[in-house]
Amino acid sequence: MRYLLVNSGGKSIVLIGMMGAGKSCVGRCLQRRTSLTLLDIDEIVASKFGMSIPEIFVKHGEDKFRKAEAEALRSLETTEQAIIVTGGGIVMSEENIDLLKRLGVVVWFDGDEKTLFERASRSDNRPLLQSENPRKAFAQILRARRPLYANIAHLRLDTSVFTDEEVAVAILSKLGRFSPEPGSAIPAKAS
Repeated sequence: MRYLLVNSGGKSIVLIGMMGAGKSCVGRCLQRRTSLTLLDIDEIVASKFGMSIPEIFVKHGEDKFRKAEAEALRSLETTEQAIIVTGGGIVMSEENIDLLKRLGVVVWFDGDEKTLFERASRSDNRPLLQSENPRKAFAQILRARRPLYANIAHLRLDTSVFTDEEVAVAILSKLGRFSPEPGSAIPAKAS
């Protein structure tokens, strides 16, 4: 089933949450369902540097990456309504938090620590987990970021128990405006 997002405020859907929460995968599902542009902050930064995120961390350090991440986010202020996928650490900067709130509806992808860690560990593309004890590093990062996610989010979804498609449908449903066929703007009924 294909959905057309109807958002009279023209606000973007901004996805935040820990690595492994499913932001990139669900972002692609939302793009297919809404036909909105998908903007991935990590991809924008990687493209700017011409290298992967882990390579940026190794060659330039986390501080340089975070500055480029903030710059990429600032560049989106003038874009049309879109699906915006952020990196997990984007909430560590007060400036970024203000920008995220202005850009659109902020959806926090949460989940149980074990599931999030297992998902994040499947990828070698996680520079902050390249440590002697990745599980401990993950737990510390999650503990530091969870209150920040909670403070900024308009919506919170536990993604550890749903498929990417189910999460995308839940977001559209929670936003309260979607239609089963492109072009027909029928608000969802509250249940």
